[in-house]
Amino acid sequence: FQAPGREKCACELSSREKLFPHEKLRIVKQLRGAPIHILDFPSGTCPRSRLLNVTGPRVYTAGEYPGSYSYGAWGRDPRPEQGKESCSVLVPSENVLNSSLLFTPPYLSFFLLLLFPGNIQIHSSNPATNTIQGPNNVLYGGALYYNCYNQDAVCRFNLTTKAVTTLQLPKGTRFVAQLEGNFCHLEECYPYTDLDLATDDSGVWVIYTTNQDYGNLVLSKVEEGEPPKLGQTWRTSVYKQAVTNTFMACGVLYATRYINRGMEEIFYSFNTVTGTERFNIGIFINKMSPNIQALNYSPVDQMLHAYCDSNMINLTFNLI
Repeated sequence: FQAPGREKCACELSSREKLFPHEKLRIVKQLRGAPIHILDFPSGTCPRSRLLNVTGPRVYTAGEYPGSYSYGAWGRDPRPEQGKESCSVLVPSENVLNSSLLFTPPYLSFFLLLLFPGNIQIHSSNPATNTIQGPNNVLYGGALYYNCYNQDAVCRFNLTTKAVTTLQLPKGTRFVAQLEGNFCHLEECYPYTDLDLATDDSGVWVIYTTNQDYGNLVLSKVEEGEPPKLGQTWRTSVYKQAVTNTFMACGVLYATRYINRGMEEIFYSFNTVTGTERFNIGIFINKMSPNIQALNYSPVDQMLHAYCDSNMINLTFNLI
């Protein structure tokens, strides 16, 4: 007679078994002699790619000019240049146009900011051909990606060479004067949000809409190069003006909507690996101010970086 194998207790689990619950299930079933079956967790491009919740804010800072620069974005480079691994980038603006960015410590305080010079100018004046338009911009691989001024195109500013290259979006992309391309909620639309840029562990993404897609979100991968190129494209069935912001994590597109002045909801996801859409995510974000102008995920610190009415906020993004 052979006694059946017992299940491991928590103290006996390895760190990998604790991180990946489906691995624990596989080990338990092996011990019991049952057929191996891996739980079908939503698959993305990371080992852990199922969103559990968003907690925080963990860090809350009033920014460089408290209350003055309501538009902007901030975050970290998922593939930073040597020597800038611990830096964040801040792109503040008094209005929807900007021509400079600022490198900062990863977790800002006003005192640290004064001791951490790093202002980089793209152009000496606004507006200009290379002006940053709108709040949605990201840093990746030592380059800033943003919406080109008055164009349906993505600009890429190389921080080392100071060269700007452009990536033209498809014909019919809604931008600038075509107000149907902005992020909105019931009370208002956010100006110049026709293009949203996002980063994750795999690179840079651009989110937009076109006349051909009747205002629904379109997601395209930005392929690196000189100039960058538009890669694979996915079309969704979520209306862009029903969305307040988007971000990418592990190859999954997430969209938010406005609930009230203190709360936002991640309500939608599109998985680029499986092509699956979900409208019932139901994960809520606590806000420090009514509007989130920019939202981006950093795989470096597993944080959501939010720019809210000139406030810089970090939220913990928990994946399993």
